[in-house]
Amino acid sequence: QVQLVESGGGLVQPGGSLRLSCAASGIVFSIYGMGWYRRAPGKQRELVAVISSGGTTNYADSVKGRFTISRDNAKNTVYLQMNNLKPEDTAVYYCNAKTFVAEYWGQGTQVTVSS
Repeated sequence: QVQLVESGGGLVQPGGSLRLSCAASGIVFSIYGMGWYRRAPGKQRELVAVISSGGTTNYADSVKGRFTISRDNAKNTVYLQMNNLKPEDTAVYYCNAKTFVAEYWGQGTQVTVSS
Protein backbone atom coordinates (compact mmCIF):
# COMPACT_ATOMS: atom_id res chain seq x y z
CA GLN A 1 0.00 0.00 0.00
CA VAL A 2 1.41 3.34 -1.08
CA GLN A 3 1.37 6.14 1.47
CA LEU A 4 2.58 9.71 1.28
CA VAL A 5 2.33 11.40 4.65
CA GLU A 6 2.89 15.14 4.89
CA SER A 7 3.81 16.97 8.06
CA GLY A 8 5.13 20.34 9.14
CA GLY A 9 2.25 22.62 8.26
CA GLY A 10 0.81 25.18 10.62
CA LEU A 11 0.24 28.85 11.32
CA VAL A 12 3.12 31.26 10.77
CA GLN A 13 3.46 35.02 10.61
CA PRO A 14 4.42 36.77 7.38
CA GLY A 15 8.16 36.59 6.89
CA GLY A 16 8.40 33.37 8.85
CA SER A 17 9.56 29.91 7.82
CA LEU A 18 8.23 26.38 7.78
CA ARG A 19 9.62 23.07 6.60
CA LEU A 20 7.25 20.52 5.16
CA SER A 21 8.13 16.84 5.06
CA CYS A 22 6.60 14.03 3.06
CA ALA A 23 7.44 10.48 4.08
CA ALA A 24 6.77 7.86 1.43
CA SER A 25 6.19 4.15 1.83
CA GLY A 26 5.18 1.37 -0.51
CA ILE A 27 7.15 2.71 -3.47
CA VAL A 28 10.73 2.56 -4.70
CA PHE A 29 11.23 6.16 -3.66
CA SER A 30 14.49 6.77 -5.50
CA ILE A 31 12.95 6.30 -8.97
CA TYR A 32 10.06 8.69 -8.41
CA GLY A 33 9.93 12.33 -9.27
CA MET A 34 8.61 14.12 -6.20
CA GLY A 35 6.71 17.34 -5.99
CA TRP A 36 4.81 19.77 -3.85
CA TYR A 37 1.56 21.30 -5.01
CA ARG A 38 -0.85 23.60 -3.26
CA ARG A 39 -4.49 24.61 -3.40
CA ALA A 40 -5.52 27.96 -2.00
CA PRO A 41 -9.14 28.66 -1.08
CA GLY A 42 -11.20 29.19 -4.22
CA LYS A 43 -8.31 28.38 -6.54
CA GLN A 44 -7.12 25.40 -8.53
CA ARG A 45 -4.26 23.24 -7.40
CA GLU A 46 -0.92 24.54 -8.64
CA LEU A 47 2.64 23.32 -8.86
CA VAL A 48 4.98 24.68 -6.19
CA ALA A 49 8.20 22.71 -6.73
CA VAL A 50 9.38 19.42 -8.15
CA ILE A 51 12.56 17.38 -7.88
CA SER A 52 13.43 14.60 -10.28
CA SER A 53 14.85 11.24 -9.35
CA GLY A 54 18.21 12.65 -10.38
CA GLY A 55 17.87 15.74 -8.22
CA THR A 56 16.91 18.33 -10.83
CA THR A 57 14.60 20.95 -9.36
CA ASN A 58 11.99 23.30 -10.76
CA TYR A 59 9.93 25.98 -9.05
CA ALA A 60 6.89 28.09 -9.62
CA ASP A 61 7.89 31.69 -10.30
CA SER A 62 5.97 32.82 -7.23
CA VAL A 63 8.22 30.85 -4.86
CA LYS A 64 11.63 31.07 -6.55
CA GLY A 65 14.26 32.32 -4.17
CA ARG A 66 12.06 31.63 -1.12
CA PHE A 67 11.31 27.88 -1.25
CA THR A 68 13.73 24.97 -1.58
CA ILE A 69 12.78 21.39 -2.39
CA SER A 70 15.11 18.54 -1.46
CA ARG A 71 14.99 14.80 -1.06
CA ASP A 72 16.65 12.18 1.12
CA ASN A 73 16.43 8.83 -0.63
CA ALA A 74 17.80 7.02 2.42
CA LYS A 75 14.81 8.27 4.42
CA ASN A 76 12.24 8.07 1.59
CA THR A 77 11.41 11.68 2.34
CA VAL A 78 11.02 14.88 0.37
CA TYR A 79 11.17 18.30 2.00
CA LEU A 80 9.99 21.79 1.21
CA GLN A 81 11.81 24.55 3.05
CA MET A 82 9.67 27.68 2.91
CA ASN A 83 11.21 31.01 3.88
CA ASN A 84 9.90 34.57 3.82
CA LEU A 85 6.35 33.28 3.77
CA LYS A 86 3.60 35.56 2.51
CA PRO A 87 -0.15 35.55 3.13
CA GLU A 88 -0.65 34.43 -0.48
CA ASP A 89 1.24 31.22 0.35
CA THR A 90 -1.72 30.16 2.50
CA ALA A 91 -2.99 26.86 1.08
CA VAL A 92 -3.22 23.15 1.58
CA TYR A 93 0.09 21.68 0.44
CA TYR A 94 0.12 18.26 -1.19
CA CYS A 95 2.98 15.85 -1.78
CA ASN A 96 3.12 14.08 -5.14
CA ALA A 97 5.09 11.06 -6.34
CA LYS A 98 5.22 10.36 -10.05
CA THR A 99 6.76 8.12 -12.66
CA PHE A 100 5.68 7.51 -16.25
CA VAL A 101 3.29 4.76 -15.13
CA ALA A 102 2.14 5.74 -11.66
CA GLU A 103 1.18 8.80 -9.63
CA TYR A 104 0.30 9.18 -5.97
CA TRP A 105 -0.86 12.00 -3.72
CA GLY A 106 -0.69 12.69 -0.02
CA GLN A 107 -3.61 13.89 2.05
CA GLY A 108 -2.31 17.44 2.37
CA THR A 109 -1.15 19.71 5.15
CA GLN A 110 -2.49 23.18 5.87
CA VAL A 111 -0.17 26.17 5.79
CA THR A 112 -1.60 29.45 7.01
CA VAL A 113 0.39 32.68 6.82
CA SER A 114 -1.25 35.38 8.90
CA SER A 115 -0.45 37.99 11.49
